[in-house]
Amino acid sequence: MTIISTTACIVLSFAVIIQIIFLFRKADEPISQWMTLLAAVLLMAVSIVRSIQIQFIALTGTFESLIFYAAVICIISFVYKTQRRIPQSKTISFISIFIALVFLAVASSPLTGKEALLPVPSLRSSWLLLHVSFAFIGESFFVVSFAAALVSLFVKTEERRLKYDRITYTAILVGYPVFTAGALIFGSIWAQKAWGRWWGWDPKETWALITWLVYTFYLHLRLIFKKKGKLISLVAVIGFLCTIFTLFGVNYLLPGLHSYK
Repeated sequence: MTIISTTACIVLSFAVIIQIIFLFRKADEPISQWMTLLAAVLLMAVSIVRSIQIQFIALTGTFESLIFYAAVICIISFVYKTQRRIPQSKTISFISIFIALVFLAVASSPLTGKEALLPVPSLRSSWLLLHVSFAFIGESFFVVSFAAALVSLFVKTEERRLKYDRITYTAILVGYPVFTAGALIFGSIWAQKAWGRWWGWDPKETWALITWLVYTFYLHLRLIFKKKGKLISLVAVIGFLCTIFTLFGVNYLLPGLHSYK
């Protein structure tokens, strides 16, 4: 499994390097796209092997979650890059894949426990699997929205800003209901099954709610007030930063029931 995850990290690193080389060139290249997909396949293979080892779906620890998270980001980035309905820029693809690479770097660092251990009884729940998988799938779309929103803050032409705004909006529009189902609905059901209560204001629960409220605010501005431009892009950026703090800040800074390594 270590060999597979290391290979995936190397493949993704080369994909990032290739994208950097072509970032400021007009010519496009398909190689990094397929390398990204290959990395995703390898990461999913890591999850499958680890699931067999622990005799449960490998989504109960930080290492396993980051492997899954990075794989989904790679898949979504590949789909966005290869589809033609919504024009995708090389910059957005680069930022997304770079974030996936950072997650892999954290997963391979001493910060995460890599032992393949059988989860404790409270974690061996199908509701937990739905909770974690849907939350990370939704957040993977937020990665794309973050990349597009970040770029839109620095573009100079209104045409390009509207293009990035559309990518930001569509990514959040897809990710929002998936994240809502995973982080809040399935998470609450699992909490009731595991701890006997639906909500307890645990730090991770609180920050998941804050994240959800930020993206709700974004959609409120976008759909109700028809806002576009730097303000709404900034809200999307803040939303993603909230997901990062929910993932890492809570685990390592704020003690609670969700603080695991």
